[in-house]
Amino acid sequence: MDNPYWTELASPVGPLLLTADADGALTSVSVPGQKGGRTVQEGWRHDAGPFREATEQLTAYFAGDLKEFDLPVRVRGTEFRERVWGALDAVPYGATTTYGAIAAQVGAPRAAIRAVGGALGANPLLVVRACHRVIGADGTMTGYAGGLERKMWLLRLEGVLGGA
Repeated sequence: MDNPYWTELASPVGPLLLTADADGALTSVSVPGQKGGRTVQEGWRHDAGPFREATEQLTAYFAGDLKEFDLPVRVRGTEFRERVWGALDAVPYGATTTYGAIAAQVGAPRAAIRAVGGALGANPLLVVRACHRVIGADGTMTGYAGGLERKMWLLRLEGVLGGA
């Protein structure tokens, strides 16, 4: 992506770095220190304009007023990653699924659970594409590129975990 737009948004899970392409489609949402997350590069254009809708929707989500994002996004991955991300998009607010269930949904063998985890870890749209809703088969909080504390905070927001 050549010279994307970028902005930062303060959130309850820390600052979010948002990037968009020239058409204004969201290309990433990441947090500082995120495994595989983005960092601002020379030549990127700092402009909050392309992010008005994303900012409004993320703010509403964090306030508990939005259950589903409706944003133009443009991300690319391998065919397998895109299938996994598509399955992830079907997991509703307030629900969780497992790595094994995602593998089955995309037609991958049970042995592909690690590959599913890798695809989720490569998700460029933290929060917007809710990989925090994927948990271990035994209910454990496993893997989250943004950190397990953020994952648990997001699941508490959605009412999946107790506490506030």
